[in-house]
Amino acid sequence: MSQTVHGRVTGGRLQVDEPVDLPEGAQVELVIVDAEDGLDDADRASLHEALDEAQAEIDRGEGIPVDQVIAEARSLLSK
Repeated sequence: MSQTVHGRVTGGRLQVDEPVDLPEGAQVELVIVDAEDGLDDADRASLHEALDEAQAEIDRGEGIPVDQVIAEARSLLSK
């Protein structure tokens, strides 16, 4: 299972922005993302909202298979 949780460093400690549904003592792996992406807080919130909606579409089976995306991209490049 993959789950994305957003957070920030406060007082030298990692703090998540929303509650997580994990059992007490669960081990997690943290990946540090370079915050120098040029996005302000509003843009970043919009991006995360769009990513969450995209994931929800995939979860509902509404995504496009990667093979189809690649075939369409190759078709466009060969024109």
